[in-house]
Amino acid sequence: MKFLKFFLFLILIVVIGGAIYFGTQDGTYKIESTRTINAPKEVIYDIVNEYKTWEDWGPWKKEEPTMVFNYADKTSGEGASYSWQGEMDGSMTTTEAVPHTSIKQNMTLQTPGGERKPEVYWTFETTPELATIVTWGIQGEHTLMDKVYYAITGMDFDGDMMAMYEEGLTGLETAARKEISKYTINVDGITQYSGGFYLYRTTSAKASKVSQIMGENYGGITSFMSENNIAITGMPFTIYNETLENGDVIMTNALPVREKIIVAGDANVFSGYMPTVTAVKATLKGNYVQLGEAWATAMQYVQDQGYTLSSEKPFEVYVTDPQNHPNPANWVTEIYVPIEDIK
Repeated sequence: MKFLKFFLFLILIVVIGGAIYFGTQDGTYKIESTRTINAPKEVIYDIVNEYKTWEDWGPWKKEEPTMVFNYADKTSGEGASYSWQGEMDGSMTTTEAVPHTSIKQNMTLQTPGGERKPEVYWTFETTPELATIVTWGIQGEHTLMDKVYYAITGMDFDGDMMAMYEEGLTGLETAARKEISKYTINVDGITQYSGGFYLYRTTSAKASKVSQIMGENYGGITSFMSENNIAITGMPFTIYNETLENGDVIMTNALPVREKIIVAGDANVFSGYMPTVTAVKATLKGNYVQLGEAWATAMQYVQDQGYTLSSEKPFEVYVTDPQNHPNPANWVTEIYVPIEDIK
C-alpha cells in the first residue's frame, strides 16, 4: 500500500512537473508563406477576398474530398464568412479588407482538444515587373494540451502548416493565371465607323517590338498634346498600313482630336483624318496577346462572306484603358476591317 501511494505520488509529481514545463514553453506561433505570382494584385486580391473561390484553389478539398462548404449571404469584403464540415469543422470571418492591399480573417477550428481561434492575414504588393508578392500567414497561441500533444506525437505543426500554405499558394497562382487568361472573340458584323481627325506617328516595327514601339509612340503623342493643350476626344487606335508574313508591321498609332491640328516642330507627330467607313467589326475581350487570333477570325469572316476589302486600311480601337482595368481579361479591343459598300 505504501508503495502504491509512493508510486501515485511520483506520477503526480511528473504530471505537475510536466504541466509546469509545458506551461512555461512559449506557445505563440506565426507562420507565413510568400509567393511571387505573375498577375496583377487586384486580380489575386479579388480571388482571395471571395470565399466562394477557396473551394477551388485551396488544398483542403484534395486532402478531404468529402468536406462540405457552407456560405453566408455575404462572401466577400469585411464581414464576409463561410464554414465547413469535415474531420475538423470550422469557420472563417473577414474582419478587415483593404482593397488590393491586405485582408485579415478570424478562424475558428473545432479540434479534438477543443476550440481554437487563430488569426489569418494576407498582404499583396506589386513588384517593379508588375507581378504580385502574396504573403499568407496565420498566428495564434497553442494551448497547454496542444503543446503536450505535439511533444508526445512528434507532430511538426509549423512544417505541416507551411506545406499546406505552399500548396494553397500554388492553387492560388493557378487560379490567377486562369482568370487573367480568359478571353472571348465575337464578330459583330457590318457597321459604320465615323472616323474623324487624329494625331499620329507612323513606324515600322518587328513583331517582337510592336508593343514597345506602340507605347513609345503613344507616349510621344500624349506629351505633344499635353504641351500644346490639345484634348484627346476618344480612345487610342492603331492603323495597320502593312503587315508582313513574319508579323512585322508598318503601323500608325493615333489619338483622336476634335479638329485638324497644324503641327510644327520636331515632335514627329502628324495630323490625319479618317473618313466614315463601312467595316466588319469584331470584338476581343481579353489580353492583347489574343489579337492575332481575333484578327484571323475577323479576316476569315470577311472571306467567308465574300466581302471586298476597301482601300482604307484595317485598324483596332482600344476601348478600355489597362490602367483602369488591371485584369487583362477585361480589356476590350474593337477590330475594324473596312470593306466596299454592299449594294
